[in-house]
Amino acid sequence: MELSTGRLLLRPFREDDVEAVYAYAKDEPVGRDAGWKPHESLLESWDDLRLMFLDQPSVWAIERRADGRLIGSVGLVNDAARCYAAARSLGYALGVAYWGQGYMTEAVRAVLRCGFGRMALDVISATCYPDNARSRRVLEKCGFAYEGTLHRAERLYNGEIRDHQHFSLTHEAAIAAGLWGK
Repeated sequence: MELSTGRLLLRPFREDDVEAVYAYAKDEPVGRDAGWKPHESLLESWDDLRLMFLDQPSVWAIERRADGRLIGSVGLVNDAARCYAAARSLGYALGVAYWGQGYMTEAVRAVLRCGFGRMALDVISATCYPDNARSRRVLEKCGFAYEGTLHRAERLYNGEIRDHQHFSLTHEAAIAAGLWGK
């Protein structure tokens, strides 16, 4: 399934996206903010593409409509904290060159419309690290409410232990915020 916005096409990933995934996944700030080791080779990107992106019906490549360039990823995956079918967790990553231009907010809003509309979700959650102000701002602009901090939530690839800030958006709150119709 494809989703479209004014500037973006959200589409399923393809095998030939591996070089574009590597182009953004090798940047240290992207990996740091997303919680994974920056990719060191196309093989690492291929493994992630195969395991996490290909054939996932609610995970999309973010492509700029103007030039067809793949600039990131966004998706809804199972929510480990909410164990029922109408709950999903939002995740995303964006190439550093595209930060601060509103692309992720635009992509997330399209995904929320799909999640609460076509997928009939009840709640969508998201997490970010406490020092990731950009990600937190995307979530706030998209209507997510802060739920709290889970301390010592994750051990990263480099051994660092990080907290998670938890956010959620319910179907009702999305309607109230004008993000989705009744």
